[in-house]
Amino acid sequence: MTWFITGINSGFGRQLTEQLLQRGDRVAGTVRRPGTVADLEDKYGDQLRVARLDVTDTPAIRDTVDRAFKELGRIDVVVNNAGYGLFGAAEEVTDEQITHILATNLVGSIQVVRAALPHLRAQGGGRLIQLSTYGGQATNPGASLYHASKWGIEGFMESVAKEVAPFGIEVTIVQPGGARTEFRFDSLRTATPMPAYDHSPAAMTRAAGDRDRPSLGDPAKMAACIIASADRSPAPKRLVLGSDSYRFLHAALTERLADVEAQWHTAGLTDFAAGS
Repeated sequence: MTWFITGINSGFGRQLTEQLLQRGDRVAGTVRRPGTVADLEDKYGDQLRVARLDVTDTPAIRDTVDRAFKELGRIDVVVNNAGYGLFGAAEEVTDEQITHILATNLVGSIQVVRAALPHLRAQGGGRLIQLSTYGGQATNPGASLYHASKWGIEGFMESVAKEVAPFGIEVTIVQPGGARTEFRFDSLRTATPMPAYDHSPAAMTRAAGDRDRPSLGDPAKMAACIIASADRSPAPKRLVLGSDSYRFLHAALTERLADVEAQWHTAGLTDFAAGS
């Protein structure tokens, strides 16, 4: 199989790439900093093609995706992996931080999909895999802008899945829990704390970079599950990875459903009367 993966220099992107190359697949991967996967390039040669890409640059996304399909002929799986976390209360983050995380996690992923779809349609199908998080359906205080980016991309991917199903293109949203990657230490960005929030629920995220509190998830096992999902048909709409992810998602969805069901007898009161 042939894969296109954004952000292969670390985290899940690196794990996916290493495992795919080891089993003989081809990977077209992107990095923001050239040279960060030189070891893999040296080891695997033409099996790995690396392009420099910042996913906030839409014209560059289109050029990179178009070139990958042209050079490789067919790409079976497109993985939106590039992204990062931003923690801090909504009032603490700057306008610039808001713009950048949405441009990266939300708009960047949208534009990768838009760039890939004409090629996937032309070749008669393929798979889109979107890295999200349990935070795409559940929330914690102090991560409102990160949640905004992930809830947004999940809504986009759900809708796109219905749009492209007739073309043989399937979509999977991956919702991992905490994993022992460098996400909390190298990729995570934090807002400048405001004293007003020192003792608020939002302050809990200020300890996110504590290395003495390791995450539960094994990134190698998670990557293997993501790879295996690409062979499943029909594709899983969501792939929940980690006991913490399951716990948070189940609680959030149960609470949300209860809120809706409690209004079954009042929701219709705003309808026009029958026959009007």
